[in-house]
Amino acid sequence: MREWSVPQGEASLVIGASGSGKSTLIGIVAGLVSPTAGRVGVAGEEITAMGALARDAFRAANIGLVPQTLHLIGVVSVRDNLRIAQRLAGRVVDDHAIDAVLGSLGIEALAGNKARDLSVGEAQRVAIARAVVNRPRLVLADEPTSALDDANCDKALALLLGQASACAATLVIATHDRRIRSHFTRTLEL
Repeated sequence: MREWSVPQGEASLVIGASGSGKSTLIGIVAGLVSPTAGRVGVAGEEITAMGALARDAFRAANIGLVPQTLHLIGVVSVRDNLRIAQRLAGRVVDDHAIDAVLGSLGIEALAGNKARDLSVGEAQRVAIARAVVNRPRLVLADEPTSALDDANCDKALALLLGQASACAATLVIATHDRRIRSHFTRTLEL
C-alpha cells in the first residue's frame, strides 16, 4: 500500500467490499497485527517499533477500538464493561463519563444489564461507548454501523464524530456501509 495518513483531529473513512483488507488495516493501525512491510505511526509514536507490552499499553492509553467482533464481557454489566476499559487505560473510573456516553447513545437504561443479554445493535452501541469513554487520541471503528438500523446508525456515527471532535481525536472508520459515506470528505477506497 502507498503511504496513507490522517491528520490529528480529522475523520477518515476506509471503504470497500468484504475481504478487501479493511479489518486488516484497522488491526495494523491498532498494533494488533504486524505489517509485513512499512511503518505505522500513531500520535507521533512508531508503534511498529514497540515491543508487545509497550504496544498494548500505548493502545490502552491512546486508541479507542470498536472491533467488528465486539468482545464485550458478557457476564458483567454494561457499566462494568466501560469501567474495565477505564481501568485498562490507567484511568480513574468515572461513572459520570460513562453515564454521559451511554446517554448520548440512548442506552443509559441498559447500564445495569449484563452484556450477554443485549441485542446485537445494543451491544454494538456499548462497544462504541467503550471505545470513546476514555477520550482517546485515535478512534478506530471496524464496521461500527453494520448491525444498526438507520436511526441508530445516525446516532452511533454522530457519537463517533462528536467524541472525536471533542477531544481532537483522529477517527478512522472501516466499513462497507455506504450509508455513511456522505459524512466524510477524506476516504480511502480498498
